[in-house]
Amino acid sequence: MSRMMSKKRLLVGFAAAGVLGVGIAAPTVAFAENGATPTPSASSEAGQGTDRQQQRADRQNEFAEALAKELGVDTDKVTAALEKVREQHKDRAKGDRPERPSAEDRQEKLAERLAQAVKDGKLTQEQADAITKAVEAGVFPGAGGPGHHRGPAGTPGE
Repeated sequence: MSRMMSKKRLLVGFAAAGVLGVGIAAPTVAFAENGATPTPSASSEAGQGTDRQQQRADRQNEFAEALAKELGVDTDKVTAALEKVREQHKDRAKGDRPERPSAEDRQEKLAERLAQAVKDGKLTQEQADAITKAVEAGVFPGAGGPGHHRGPAGTPGE
């Protein structure tokens, strides 16, 4: 009886493996029959860029028209307003951001905050010293941390 049961299990296992094999092989063969993928030429890439720009402009115009209709405003007025907002956004992205404080300034501010925490009784002096040491060693991101203009092994870089 157990011999019959193990034959059934063996056959079920082979059937499952066969189905799985066909399920994996069929798409692979179909994909291989499609042949090599064509590489776009330089002229078609330039055309695609123009097509994308045109599609984007069309979508923006459709959006402006739909927004104008919804608000009950002239389409030209909405288009002009959207363009103004885009320009303002570009200006902001280009450099209207305030400069980041230097690492020394950030460490000085941290030292001030830690001193205040010690004074308020929220931290002990030993804890504040440990935090300062960890920051200087680059354990925390931010002032002196990894990826913040540090050289090999945490030495100051350029």
